[in-house]
Amino acid sequence: MKTLHFDNNDAMGAIGLGTWKATGDEVKNAVKEAIEAGFRHIDTASIYGNEEEIGEALAEVFTEGNIRREDVFITTKLWNDAHKKTEVSAALQESLRKLKLDYLDLYLIHWPVALKAGVGLPSSQDDFISLEEAPIIDTWKELVVAKMSGYVRHIGVSNFSKKKLEDLISKANIKPEVNQIEMHPLLQQNELLDYCNRENIKITAYSPLGSGDRPPEFKSEGEPDLMDISEIKAIAEKHNVSPAQILIGWHTQRNTSVIPKSTSKVHMEANLAATAVPLDNDDMETIASLDKNYRFITGKFFEAPEKGYVNIYDE
Repeated sequence: MKTLHFDNNDAMGAIGLGTWKATGDEVKNAVKEAIEAGFRHIDTASIYGNEEEIGEALAEVFTEGNIRREDVFITTKLWNDAHKKTEVSAALQESLRKLKLDYLDLYLIHWPVALKAGVGLPSSQDDFISLEEAPIIDTWKELVVAKMSGYVRHIGVSNFSKKKLEDLISKANIKPEVNQIEMHPLLQQNELLDYCNRENIKITAYSPLGSGDRPPEFKSEGEPDLMDISEIKAIAEKHNVSPAQILIGWHTQRNTSVIPKSTSKVHMEANLAATAVPLDNDDMETIASLDKNYRFITGKFFEAPEKGYVNIYDE
């Protein structure tokens, strides 16, 4: 298993298990099967509503004694409704309680957007809190406190543009260690990737396969199918692997981590095997030519001009 290393030599598996949209026994079984298959990187978030089931799975795995807590890199995320500095610690402790953990390996600010307490997805502009009322730097400082207190080993952000990272870094004493973003051949984010590499910020890619099972309200008409792109299919045929393995292996070849969601052990094992696919220069150049800056997760649901939220990705 390829790993990415932090400055303190902690290791994060280059291929992790994504769990967005997986709940109940399905996600509990998926986590256990993923660890059995060899995954050592599990990604979740407060808003996913599955931390308790993941916690049960982890507790059962650790109780069996073959896998230790320190063997598994576990990430969760602070939801937008707990950005105020008085709310961050309680949200973190609630996630730890649900996950049955004493500490997290990675804690992320999920979006650069603040919502009123108790709001999941906003239904009107009244659900938002402006960044003047809940500045990102105040939220970030609470993550720093959590790291210094030992509740979190590493801290980072998600869905942050280069502009937003630059602003945060200019105000912070400790930089984000990870930025989790949508990334795939149609959205390669090369400028942001180059910036994060220069700043020693690791990238974790979500929706690497296009997240085709996400809810209808998050979809656009006529979306492309990443696994049906002719160039991807041709490269897969060349290497006698699946298009999904090409899409996943492309990330690890670019030295980013990636978190494809799967609840099938067969697919999990295939995903892990993607690191062994020998993509050559011709393959990488072909994939590089596919970039269209196309987003599956448009972020439109977090636009609230009255509260200062316009063009979430700064594009």
